Amino acid sequence: MEIHIGVDVGGTFTDLAVSIPGENRHIRYKVPTTPDCPDVAIVEGIATVLAEHGLDAGNVIRLSHGTTVGTNALIQRKIGKVAVVTSQGFRDLLEIGRQVRPKVYDIHLDFPKPLVPRRLRLEVRERRRADGGAHVPLDEDGVREAGRRLASEGIDCVAVCFLHSYAYPENEERAVEILREVLPDSVYVLSSTEIYPEFREYERFSTAVLNGALLTVVDAYLDRFSDEVARLGVPAEPKVSQSSGGLMSVHMTRKLPIRACLSGPAAGVLGAAHRAPAAGFRNVITLDIGGTSADVSVLIDGAATEVHNRMLAGFPLRLPALDVNAVGAGGGSIAWIDVDGLLKVGPQSAGAHPGPACYGLGGVEATLTDANVLLGRLNDQALLGGRMQIRRDLAEASISRLAGELGLDLMETARGIIRVACATVVKAIRPLSVERGYDPADFCLFPFGGAGPLLATETARDLGIKTIIVPPSPGILCAEGLLNSDLTADFMMTALMPLHEDSHDTLNAMRRELRQKVEGWFGHEAVPAGQRRVQWTAEMRYRGQNYELSLPLEGRELRAEDCEGLVATFHAAHKRTYGFHSETETVEFVNLKVKAVGLYDKPPLPTLAERPDAEPSSRRRTFFTTGTWLDTPVLQRDSLAAGQALTGPAIIEQLDTTTLIFPGDRGVVDAWGNLIVTLAPGNES
Repeated sequence: MEIHIGVDVGGTFTDLAVSIPGENRHIRYKVPTTPDCPDVAIVEGIATVLAEHGLDAGNVIRLSHGTTVGTNALIQRKIGKVAVVTSQGFRDLLEIGRQVRPKVYDIHLDFPKPLVPRRLRLEVRERRRADGGAHVPLDEDGVREAGRRLASEGIDCVAVCFLHSYAYPENEERAVEILREVLPDSVYVLSSTEIYPEFREYERFSTAVLNGALLTVVDAYLDRFSDEVARLGVPAEPKVSQSSGGLMSVHMTRKLPIRACLSGPAAGVLGAAHRAPAAGFRNVITLDIGGTSADVSVLIDGAATEVHNRMLAGFPLRLPALDVNAVGAGGGSIAWIDVDGLLKVGPQSAGAHPGPACYGLGGVEATLTDANVLLGRLNDQALLGGRMQIRRDLAEASISRLAGELGLDLMETARGIIRVACATVVKAIRPLSVERGYDPADFCLFPFGGAGPLLATETARDLGIKTIIVPPSPGILCAEGLLNSDLTADFMMTALMPLHEDSHDTLNAMRRELRQKVEGWFGHEAVPAGQRRVQWTAEMRYRGQNYELSLPLEGRELRAEDCEGLVATFHAAHKRTYGFHSETETVEFVNLKVKAVGLYDKPPLPTLAERPDAEPSSRRRTFFTTGTWLDTPVLQRDSLAAGQALTGPAIIEQLDTTTLIFPGDRGVVDAWGNLIVTLAPGNES
């Protein structure tokens, strides 16, 4: 009896999704996160689920998890000590950057200090031209001297970052060899081209440094986690979720920890991409609200979009990642009053400890969760199926203090907290929708996370969205998404050149080199031949542009006519994206990329068993938006029947979240257990 487990570590809760495919059985579980040592909550959760359901740890053949260890380490600067060896004249590149401000209109905000202090950024004589010519040969004695200087600094990692090494990596590779000879074995030595061999030296150098800063942190975490899981009797080697949505082995994670930094939000998007199209919804805005943040993304025709430029802890990151926009508006986000006297919510969060005031764990600041408890939207007795006691009196006390400072009524203040949080979420959605030419009204909203369904209706109305689809286990969807992920790896090469009919030989040579790397990865990860897939992408631009467009590329050898067709496809894509194209402009080929995929079996989507329509389990007074309290029926999610229709006001409770159906709105349960809510036209109540 095979067992698959997906684990997502959030700021407040650690979520587990367990699938037993042979029995079409699914188990969902939540446990409070242990921020100082995240693996403790994971192991505790796995052990509890196995024990409570009589499952044998020896049958766990797949264990996938998303982690925030790297992100938290960078934000808190609890990282390894990194040094840089770079080309002469480029010592200060990490500090100079692109000479732009983080925010155009904030003259006081500055970029964070570089992770590598200036005294640990050493130059060596070396310079390759853009065409590969050796302008200054590598000074190998200078590299040795740099290594000897760094040996006494107690560093954990050295990143070698040379100009134009993305295309001509020989000097970086030789410098790495020399430094490994000089430095202690305990010091990691890596080259920027090992991490991501793409042009734009600032972003490449920054990504290499970020990766180096996390090597010791993630290595120690994986040692603890792997040992504890093995002690439970689980034979499966853990797999780690990547920012791009796929999984990678522990071996790859130790080498490239930076690829796992944005893994949690990516897993949730994959979960939505698995469920929403099956229910008939292909254009979707995802809304993942957990305890700390709100993460939003857009699915176009059922597929998530991928980007390669992100900011992480204030530093540029150049790696594949799903296009997710995050803001500090989670259930634990703290409400406060700014110097201008206005109410703000987040980005500060009460986290798991002490948590919102209503948890009774010592928190005193008013949070979004406290506001929902006070308004009767959340159960004011207990959450997590009765495992977490809730103190309404503490929620009221925390918001009373805020109301006094604002000079507002208690309920006005609670409603204000929710409205401010919704405005923050809407602001995060607009760059991915309106600012890219998409009308949110043409999409459905797919809320998940512990607090997503609580804010879904007001967020949807603000955006003009008419339909909301709430999955069966919203608070566990990120963990569920890990059960639907495949093993993936990304490889790329840069080749800046005009694209014309004679370019096919160069492109085919690049493809052969990349294919060798892909085959080597498939072999190392022991991916069976029948489960191997590759996806090729070409990135191009008009000469003089600073950004590229990505176009799918066939896997076969290219011919002259294929290059001509690629140029025509680029013109059409440019017209579709930017509203114009110019066939007289030179089209420049920039990058050739390939995503290698090792396919995993996916658990089938379970359907609801036949049963009678559910009746309310209780009723409670709830404050929606009319200024009056409404006697509202409360139903249990696991008792709803397929085809059951609900008319608001109604509250649906379950282990991992609470869903609101506002007065006048209508909901219906589909065969897969999704709750489809249709908003009443013009209904603002």
